[in-house]
Amino acid sequence: MHEYTSTIRVWGLTCPGFPEEVSRARRWTRDILRDSPLADDAELIVSELSANAILHTASGRQSGSFSLAIEVSPQMVALSVTDGGGTGTAPKVEHQDEEAEHGRGLEMVSAIAHRVIVNDSDHGHTVTAAFFTEAGRGGQLCG
Repeated sequence: MHEYTSTIRVWGLTCPGFPEEVSRARRWTRDILRDSPLADDAELIVSELSANAILHTASGRQSGSFSLAIEVSPQMVALSVTDGGGTGTAPKVEHQDEEAEHGRGLEMVSAIAHRVIVNDSDHGHTVTAAFFTEAGRGGQLCG
C-alpha cells in the first residue's frame, strides 16, 4: 500500500440547524453508503441523531448547526453527529414505556448499531453509532 493511501475513508458535512436539513443529512448518508447493506440503518440513525440535535440542543437555535461524519473501513462503518451543546446533560439512552411519544431515539439507535458512544465537550456532544463488519468476508461495504 502506498504510504499516503488508506482504506479508511471519511466524509464530513455541516448543516444549518433547520428541520429540513434532516432530510438533506439522510440523502447525503444514502449517497455515500449507496452500495452498502447498511445504508437503510445508517440513514435511519443519521435522521434520528440529526433531529435530536435540532430539537434538544443549541443546534436548533438561531445560527445553530450540526455536523455529521461518516467513516468507512473494511472493519466498520461509523456515523457521528455533533450538536451545538447548550444543554446541561449529555444524550443518554432512556427506556420509555410503550405509551411514551418521545424519548426513544437513542434506545432505537442502540438497538440497531453494534456500539453507541457519546462524547461530551464544552462545545457540544458527539454521538457515534458504529457497525462492525466481518473483515475478509469477500466484499466491501461501500464502493
